[in-house]
Amino acid sequence: MAKELLGSLQPEIWPFLLEDLPIGTVLVGGAIRDRLLNNYNSIPDLDFVVPKHAFQISKDLAKRYGGTAVHLDQHRDIARYVINDWKIDIASQIGKDLNDDLLRRDFTINAIALNIFPTPAFIDPAGGLDDLHNKKLVAISEQNFIDDPLRILRGLRLVSELNLKLESQTESLLKKNAGLLNRVASERIKVELERLVQGPWANDVIPLVIKMGLLRPWSLSNNEEYFHSLSLKNVSSFTAKELKIALPLVRLSNLLSVEGLVKLGFSKKTIKSCNLLKNWQKRNDGLSFRGLNEVDRLQLHIDLENHLPALILMLQTIDQKIWLERWRDLSDPLFHPSSPIDGNTLKDTFDAPEGPWIGALIHFLSKERAFGRLRNREEAFELARYWWEHNKPFCD
Repeated sequence: MAKELLGSLQPEIWPFLLEDLPIGTVLVGGAIRDRLLNNYNSIPDLDFVVPKHAFQISKDLAKRYGGTAVHLDQHRDIARYVINDWKIDIASQIGKDLNDDLLRRDFTINAIALNIFPTPAFIDPAGGLDDLHNKKLVAISEQNFIDDPLRILRGLRLVSELNLKLESQTESLLKKNAGLLNRVASERIKVELERLVQGPWANDVIPLVIKMGLLRPWSLSNNEEYFHSLSLKNVSSFTAKELKIALPLVRLSNLLSVEGLVKLGFSKKTIKSCNLLKNWQKRNDGLSFRGLNEVDRLQLHIDLENHLPALILMLQTIDQKIWLERWRDLSDPLFHPSSPIDGNTLKDTFDAPEGPWIGALIHFLSKERAFGRLRNREEAFELARYWWEHNKPFCD
């Protein structure tokens, strides 16, 4: 079985030879877990433990094959070898022996090693193979989470991605130490959250994250009530691509406060998208925004044009179908608002001075087009001239 697993990882396509690694090297972590769960990646998540000199081995690989060697942790001698699309982690063994090293990891399913030389064989001191077979997530020890509290959040991310069952004692252990996440660098928390909210089983996991209080320093006060009421059972109108747009943004915007997003280092673009979605969700009248006036309706589609499936997720099923059909139509003038005349043409036509006036004219033309009052470009120019005559800036 071990030999078959190694073969399924196709070492012949790796950017180096197995012989380049020293005797005593073992493969650990995600590559083994994913293949045993029949999850195949064209570029496997390669994570090696070597007896010693991890960074030097990475430098030797970079010198021989190209790429870059990066020191991830100088104190513990953990390195990364990066070449093309490959990111290969290499760590020096810690503890008195390999078993000791493996038992310092987070969960049993991540403490399985594959010995490479001379004959492939599994090393499984924590019983991870059985837990993986039963799709159970089992912690190795509480101290391992105290040493690195990010592992608490990582566990729930694994449940979200792999549909694992969280063992009851492990759940209690994670909840007990939830407050320790405050000690973790914000960037590391952000990376785990980005993956968690994209997981196929995230909707089952997020209520647990809230119940445990893992993200209390960065979360909304009423998010538990929100996720309890959110029903995503009927998403038949959505394509997989549309759900990939909608679900992570909905989850993130209703899991974290704006201040939390900022503290955790999310991008300005993500923060803006979440904030806009929150604001429009608050204005949902239960009638699919039919009560909005034209100006507000246009602004909704300007604000959320690229992320509209996230808002559509909140609508009644019949309205979901209608809105999605219109959003899929890139020529729909309301769901993809744009001016029939571009800004440079308008500026040249009216010899416009610098200032906000062309922007205001573009917005006006976009609104008229969105609500069907402009049939062609000639009508657009005629209306633009009329608007300019009545709104152009006064110049001496």
